[in-house]
Amino acid sequence: MILSTRRNFCLLWACLLWAVSVSAQAPRGSNMPPDNKPAAPTVKQGGSAWHIDFPLGFHIPTELDTLPYNYQIRNIAALQSIAFATTGNVGGPGQNEIFFERKPRSEFFFADALRPWIPTFDKQTFYNVYVPMTQVGYNTGGGKENKLDRLQAVFAGNVNRRIGVQAFMDYIYSKGSYDNQAVKNFSFGFSGYYTGDRYEMQAFWQHYNSINKENGGITDDLYITKPEEIQGGVTTIQPKSIPTRLTGSHNMLIGSDVYMSHAYKIGFWEEEVVNDTLTRDVYVPLIKFIYSLDWQTGHHAFDNSNAQQNTSYWKNTYLDLNKTRDNTFYGNLRNTIGVSIVEGFKPWAKFGLAGYATLERKSFKQMPEVAVPDQNYDQSTAEDGGLTPLPQDFSYKPLDTQTNVWVGGEITKDKGEALKIRANANFAIAGANIGDVDISGEITSRLRLLGDTVEIAAKGSFANTAPSYLLDHFISNHFAWNNSFGQTRTFRVGGELYIPWTRTRLSAGVENLQNYIYFNEASLPTQEGGSIQVVTASIDQKLSFGIWNWDNKVVWQKTSNSAVLPLPQLALYSNMYIHFKAFKVLDLRIGADCNFYTKYYAPDYQPATMTFRVQKEKEVGAYPFCNGYVMAKLYKVRFYVMWSHLNQGLFGGANYFSMPHYPIDPRRFQMGLSIDFAN
Repeated sequence: MILSTRRNFCLLWACLLWAVSVSAQAPRGSNMPPDNKPAAPTVKQGGSAWHIDFPLGFHIPTELDTLPYNYQIRNIAALQSIAFATTGNVGGPGQNEIFFERKPRSEFFFADALRPWIPTFDKQTFYNVYVPMTQVGYNTGGGKENKLDRLQAVFAGNVNRRIGVQAFMDYIYSKGSYDNQAVKNFSFGFSGYYTGDRYEMQAFWQHYNSINKENGGITDDLYITKPEEIQGGVTTIQPKSIPTRLTGSHNMLIGSDVYMSHAYKIGFWEEEVVNDTLTRDVYVPLIKFIYSLDWQTGHHAFDNSNAQQNTSYWKNTYLDLNKTRDNTFYGNLRNTIGVSIVEGFKPWAKFGLAGYATLERKSFKQMPEVAVPDQNYDQSTAEDGGLTPLPQDFSYKPLDTQTNVWVGGEITKDKGEALKIRANANFAIAGANIGDVDISGEITSRLRLLGDTVEIAAKGSFANTAPSYLLDHFISNHFAWNNSFGQTRTFRVGGELYIPWTRTRLSAGVENLQNYIYFNEASLPTQEGGSIQVVTASIDQKLSFGIWNWDNKVVWQKTSNSAVLPLPQLALYSNMYIHFKAFKVLDLRIGADCNFYTKYYAPDYQPATMTFRVQKEKEVGAYPFCNGYVMAKLYKVRFYVMWSHLNQGLFGGANYFSMPHYPIDPRRFQMGLSIDFAN
């Protein structure tokens, strides 16, 4: 009943977005972009799109998402990157094993495991569209026992040339291919902007609610690799029949992000020549005064109702032998004021400059269902009752707060094609994180070479940051720690070269990490005192001859300490397909793709904390994961059919694990439909 209600609500939401799109009319004058549109965006269907950077809300141009190439692999858990450690289900926990693509650990680290499936600040997109658009997509796969459903919708429209609004939703319901693996994930959000001559505003609200059943992995890998040895000669087994290590556990994760920025511009009016006979007055901003607010919240709950597994799966049980109900809450409120000198107000003003100050207040609440004993309690009492004594000198605050004051500056050059620059420096000058430093920068240039233009980019960053509060202080039924970790230092440099006429993208980089924090084999946070270096190089090459196409991406990476930071050394993705038009209107892609990475000691997953720990028990990898597909586009409708994991039982062996005890999905049929309702 609850599931049916949720599905009906999601369908109603998608229909509402479609109805708004159909009824919306292009506003008068909407063939003209806003006066302060993003610099040099990619324009499709008469519009543009941008992300915003924190904290001042400056525009970062991006492309409109018009159902892009390789749309179908969004709904395969193991292909969220070309090397991805996953528990196996769409919407479930996972970690990117391409190190230079991995985001830094967040303050609320539980949410990091669901990063591919939940909305985040850097994913928020604003649209300026001259014609209202709604994109609705539905993806499904599997049978009754392992059904996958995913419904997505995005709406964007302009009230006039200055005001735009957007909304999105994403609903995932997947029973999973293996037992006790179901996922329900519902995300949605609203956003809008106003770009006036003197005043501008951007705002959004994102929310997600995810429930994940946790099975702890299968009880014996032989069910996958050699089922006949464990079943008395029987060589096949239904995935749902494989026993799992947990049967009564689940994680719930709820979070929101509310952001708004306001800017008041001081400048002057200037006459602009439109054509030989027409001029117009335009407002040229000189200085912006900016205020922004960002409020993030998170709630993690872990439940386990199986008393026997409560003590057999976990080494320590501190509070209750019969059940586990852990709750952790997080909040972060940041207020920022800034002033910016606008790039290009005069021909000699080649750069934009900004300075700002941020007041940050973080709150943490930890509420296990059972009361935590004070630090003076008798340790023998716990032992007599079968509980694990709390760590020595353990202290606990059910509610704690941190306050910080940050100052920073930013320099930008977005106009012009020859050279673009974006650099930011941020310093904590007071509060719990005093002494923290975060500096990053990027330079992009276009150069003429052999009669065409190549793009060159150089990037660099340096950070000296204190660990998050929850890495130092945490209490739950199975994990409790008090740490006093030192600051972590990272230094990264890298570069990228894109050659358009050969469709080649080359990149390379190196990062040095000091005092790196990781989760050890006991799933406890640990700080590595020395330095770790990671070196990487990659090539993205697209080839075509007539209707034949072959796209390849290869990443090589090397870690100097694989015991602390294990990574697959080589990863590749290859996609071969034919692309042609049938009956002059039907755009078709028919092909197969494969993903492969070398063996390594992949991380193991800890359900109680949604973290990934190092392990030395089992290597995974060296297994090709292949799919066959047909993708078609007819006018504004795109659909696909796909056999995922096509090679299972045909070639590559049977060791198809993403992490120890977590096999990837077996072969199954999937299909999807996506419609662009642009008027």
